Amino acid sequence: MTDGLSLGCNWGDIMKKALKIALRVLLILVALVVLVTGFFAIKGAVLWSNSKKELSIARVAEDIRAREGYVKFDELPQFYVDAVISVEDRRFFKHSGINVKSIIRAVLYDIKNKSLDQGGSTITQQLAKNVWFTQEKRFERKFAEVWAAFDLERELSKNDIFELYVNTIYFGSDHYGIGEAARGYFNKEPSELSDYECAMLAGLPNAPSVYSLDESPELAHQRLVQVLDSMQANGVLTEEEALAVAAEVSQGAVLT
Repeated sequence: MTDGLSLGCNWGDIMKKALKIALRVLLILVALVVLVTGFFAIKGAVLWSNSKKELSIARVAEDIRAREGYVKFDELPQFYVDAVISVEDRRFFKHSGINVKSIIRAVLYDIKNKSLDQGGSTITQQLAKNVWFTQEKRFERKFAEVWAAFDLERELSKNDIFELYVNTIYFGSDHYGIGEAARGYFNKEPSELSDYECAMLAGLPNAPSVYSLDESPELAHQRLVQVLDSMQANGVLTEEEALAVAAEVSQGAVLT
């Protein structure tokens, strides 16, 4: 009887010690994460500070708007705006520059796959990356994007940010910006694009070399279906409307 009680007490003591050790390890890991995050956050802040000193937000906006063929927000079809937001950044008009849920999801994915493939970037962050930073996947660059996104949201309206974004992204086949893409692929001004063409162009920047209408029309059409699915999920398109758009015949694209 005494031996049984002794074994029970010993087992209880072992469990308590193990729990204490586990808590200490967890606290150490949390502390390390905080320290590493803080380190890269500071490096990112310095990177962004130096970048905007060389090229201010106001100067960037002015230079982009001065480009030939620049397309203003009110010249964009609403369908195109809805398509881009649905496939790239569903909370664009609600967040303050970053999407915390997307970042957490991306971080968990990257940790699991030991990569930096998922960035959780908003449209605002993508604009910052395209204009100020390289495509190199570094932690400090991701934090620099975050600081840049906050500043962009403070200095520019949502419409301005969206406008600058779609005028600078690459659509494949040497077409930069929505104006060049609309004219190059469909021989139309952006305001003249059909719903089908809007959805097609909204999907290309995700992987322009893969989805280019000139190089891979079949893959481009598959991507269009993904865009339409995202629009349905975002509540801006019904299933019937999506099917109708997918069935359109686009005179500007050769699809099989």
